[in-house]
Amino acid sequence: MLGCGENTTVTTAAAVEGKTDKETPVKSNATSKKSDDTGRARVTQPVEAAPRDGEDWPRFLGLKETGVSGETGLLEKWPKTGPPKLWEKEVGTGYSAPSIRGDRLVLHHRVGDEEIVECMNVADGEQIWQYKYASNFTDPFGYNNGPRCSPILTKNRCYTYGAEGVLVCLEFKTGKEIWTRDIKKDFNVFKKDQPDVPNWFFGIGSTPILEDGLIFTLVGGQPNSAVVAFNADTGKTEWQNVGKDTWDGVATENPLEPKYEWTGEEMFVSYASPLAATIHGKRHVLCLLRQGLVSLNPKDGSVNFKHWFKPRSYESVNAARPIVIGDKIFLSAAYKQGSALLQVNEDGKSVNEVWRDRRNMLTHWSTAIHVDGYIYGFSGRHEQEATFRCIDLKTGKVEWETTGYEGELGGLSQDPRTGEIVDTKTGESIPWPFYGRGSKIQIGDRFIVLGERGTLALVKINAKKFEELARTSFKQIGYPAWTAPVLSRKRMFLRSEKTLICLDLKPDATAK
Repeated sequence: MLGCGENTTVTTAAAVEGKTDKETPVKSNATSKKSDDTGRARVTQPVEAAPRDGEDWPRFLGLKETGVSGETGLLEKWPKTGPPKLWEKEVGTGYSAPSIRGDRLVLHHRVGDEEIVECMNVADGEQIWQYKYASNFTDPFGYNNGPRCSPILTKNRCYTYGAEGVLVCLEFKTGKEIWTRDIKKDFNVFKKDQPDVPNWFFGIGSTPILEDGLIFTLVGGQPNSAVVAFNADTGKTEWQNVGKDTWDGVATENPLEPKYEWTGEEMFVSYASPLAATIHGKRHVLCLLRQGLVSLNPKDGSVNFKHWFKPRSYESVNAARPIVIGDKIFLSAAYKQGSALLQVNEDGKSVNEVWRDRRNMLTHWSTAIHVDGYIYGFSGRHEQEATFRCIDLKTGKVEWETTGYEGELGGLSQDPRTGEIVDTKTGESIPWPFYGRGSKIQIGDRFIVLGERGTLALVKINAKKFEELARTSFKQIGYPAWTAPVLSRKRMFLRSEKTLICLDLKPDATAK
């Protein structure tokens, strides 16, 4: 259903002046460095006075929202100890990657029973301001309870989406609250038979996108609020769509359920971030939802096309962002779902399936990257089965795959006291040999790979073979290292459940 028919609850700056009818306030506060001195970082290199060249990383997966960086002139040969560490800082829990604009970094994390949006100086990690609010979220599967979504930064605003469904707009300069929305209450994200229990697997985990004054957000509300567009200035609902009216009666890939029957009890919250793209001259907001892919008109939310893409397992999610290559869209998911390549027809109202393969690439949450006709990504639901793969975009054929370790397993041992992996020939401790369900970003003709147990690698992009150029690790980054690296102005940021570290990728960087 299109439109704004829900009982909207908005808290804005204007609400204080009586300009809204109803509010669901989120108790919060913002403090500056002057009044809160808890944001100190341990600096290991001198802080530079001159700004660095390069580009911002102001949202999930960077400027291009693909994990591809346009930066050049980076450190090409890593020392054995890895790129020099500039600073490190203790942080709260969460899987949210930091976002960077100019000389400021914003991290969304959780400490105790509060979610904290913290703005820091990018050069040294010192706190500039913080905004916090109470959170009662508990992950149903025992993962950590912190935020999963990355902040969105503009010249004047900072937007965050918390694990419990609180969407917040802050003043970027000061951290002052502009507006908030309590998504789960406003759009009925609750179980049908338990109206006080949110109907989700892992809380909220899909970072919204911002375009033309609208925040496109995957909400997962019943019956037709899977996707909601909010006014970026006020937080008011501009349109909502996708749900029962979209999927009820649609043909599926499951022979035991040839047509999908909407029940109203669906686990409907989505975990793949949306993507805006122009295809055949038409703008699309592409949303890989729990049932499949939907293309929406960004102006009014009307459906351009839809394509069923749902794992048969109930306990499953689509979590990797779609990839657009010209007029084609690549989809991938774990849970025995595999991948598909779709071609958008010229009218922008339908798609054809170019190929479908349930075994070639089963991306869990780490979005794959397309380079020159090949898709590179991590395949596998569990750590033990995961491999890094390259597949041919045209055919879906697997060109190569690797666990990240190409040597003989007999040459490794594990220290029973520390758990560290030891090279039996040298007796030295080495980084964890396997990538597991890793993540990566692209810089020119290379990938920077972060394995889920903290192995950091530099990999040459080569469709014919796996070619690792360097690897290292930092004791502060260990399992589960599920947050992708972030790169801005020759600084790389890695985040674990306890620590944020900043590494120097300047070409003349040396350890001190």
